[in-house]
Amino acid sequence: MTNRFAIAVLTSGLLLPLGFGQEAQKKETKAAPAAKQGPILQPQMTVETGSYKAPHGKMGEKPPQPWTATTFGAAVDGKPNPGAKIVTHVGEIVDFSCYLQIGKHGEKHRSCAQKCFQNGQPIGLLTANGDLYMLMEEEHDPRRDGQTNFRQAAVDHAGHIMEVTGTEWSWRGYKALYVHGYLKK
Repeated sequence: MTNRFAIAVLTSGLLLPLGFGQEAQKKETKAAPAAKQGPILQPQMTVETGSYKAPHGKMGEKPPQPWTATTFGAAVDGKPNPGAKIVTHVGEIVDFSCYLQIGKHGEKHRSCAQKCFQNGQPIGLLTANGDLYMLMEEEHDPRRDGQTNFRQAAVDHAGHIMEVTGTEWSWRGYKALYVHGYLKK
């Protein structure tokens, strides 16, 4: 087969009558359809501490304004991203990376999440409708300089359903909740 003929065969669809492609297409359509996915990955992994209707406790303080002075000071031209609002959400404190990668959460994953948090992995909040927020301290410079202790609170409450108050901001599908009130004393 010359190169020109091979290109003509590949681009004209002649491989389908020869058995290439059609069989693969038939096999793909015969595969079992994916199970309908609910809002939470791996729902069989259950939470034992707190519920969405009765959270175990509260995290974060309601601030007078969405962003602190240190966030304004660190922002480009002294202007943090607009549109942030103060909210309270109820959800499970999850290891963001393990949840997205393999759906792990709940009591059986608690000790793994605690180890991940202690080693710097991102902290998440999983709401009843399946929304996943990355949780961070709001105070920009103090969090950067290790002067906050929100991470320890997350370690303590990994796998628990909590009420979390903070500044919500999202961008292109990413959701974040910046939690206030964890400056070390």
